[in-house]
Amino acid sequence: MYISVKFKFLIALLVSLSWMGLSIWLSMPWYADLASQIGGVPSYFLITMIAIVPGFMNAFVFTALLMDKRPSVIADQKYPPVTILIAAYNEVGSIEETLTSLVKQDYPNHIQVVVISDGSTDGTVDKVRGIADSNPNIEFIYLHHNGGKSAALNRGLQHVTTDIVISIDADGYVFKDGVRNLVGRYLSDPPNTKAVAGEILIRNSRENWITKAQEWDYFLGIASIKRIQSLFQGTLVAQGAFSLYERKILSELGGWPEMVGEDIVLTWKILDRGYRVGHAEDALVFTDCPNTLHKFIRQRQRWSRGLIEAFKENPLILIRPRLTTLYVWWNTMFPLMDIAYTFGFIPGLILACFGMYWIVGPMTLFLLPMAALLNWLMYVRGRKMFEKEHLHVRTNIFGFIFYVFAYGLVLQPACVYGYLSELLNFRKSWGTK
Repeated sequence: MYISVKFKFLIALLVSLSWMGLSIWLSMPWYADLASQIGGVPSYFLITMIAIVPGFMNAFVFTALLMDKRPSVIADQKYPPVTILIAAYNEVGSIEETLTSLVKQDYPNHIQVVVISDGSTDGTVDKVRGIADSNPNIEFIYLHHNGGKSAALNRGLQHVTTDIVISIDADGYVFKDGVRNLVGRYLSDPPNTKAVAGEILIRNSRENWITKAQEWDYFLGIASIKRIQSLFQGTLVAQGAFSLYERKILSELGGWPEMVGEDIVLTWKILDRGYRVGHAEDALVFTDCPNTLHKFIRQRQRWSRGLIEAFKENPLILIRPRLTTLYVWWNTMFPLMDIAYTFGFIPGLILACFGMYWIVGPMTLFLLPMAALLNWLMYVRGRKMFEKEHLHVRTNIFGFIFYVFAYGLVLQPACVYGYLSELLNFRKSWGTK
């Protein structure tokens, strides 16, 4: 039975609102108990942002995933030539493997690769030049000074003649049909689609506890959010690590903005113009995630800072009459939820260890059933996609346990630091992720 996108949205919204209403009713004793300890306003803020709003979001995502059945890619369509841009800064250890994955692509038309070395000092220049000399489909641009990722990509954009542009991180290994699936989704999506985000997965997940947890973050959380955002006509981040753009829209918008979150700001500019951004769940790229706590915190700080940049650059996107505007409003809640988690939930865990269940206690257990159902459904969807690509989900029990029960202890404080960095105008620096 066919269900329109708008009706799916309405069903998901009604289910999530019903769940939120039930949660508020069940939480009334919790509100009263906590208010007696810390006051009414702080208690309402903490409980709402720790339990009520996340519960609403989880219920919405769960319901939307149940109804998500996107149209198949149109068979026997004509695939156009594409240009791939890679901004590289000191990537001598990974750039060769990235280029090899592109040379081996199962794509029925020409792929031109443009590598821009953004002031690299570690041998990246010699490595890429050696590869480019023997492959006419690889073009190399050498920039003497490090100007940042946006500047490098915009320099490469000047050399593009194809209608489609794809950006890839210099340490990303694109699966054999990744480019075909990314372009195929673009060609099969509605005609107002101007960009398509690929699927980012982790290949160094066996290194340590932080990479093990990030594997599940990408496979479950990030992938599912992009999937339902695409369902409702607007993926909010066409990430620079692997995404497709129309060259015309890039030219209209002046290319990638000179910002920490250049990809999210660019995506919101596209959405603000009334266009659609899609998601190709089977266009896979495997990348190395941060393998130290310091690198992970810096990455999430940049992402959170990029979110604030996106709001500052596109304030009117909050009032655009479209389904995906709900997700934009969700993003206004993230800083508040992260603050509540960092300064409320984490101290509440410590208090609970001493028998004081003011914030973390029996009521928080009501969050577990929905979280368990949601993670199960996200896993089923991800595994189905893997099976289609003849891949299998590797066993990673420790990473999953840490992701479910302790990941937020690191993630949320890092995000709060990122928000404050942008609001207080701290010095910005470009990272490859």
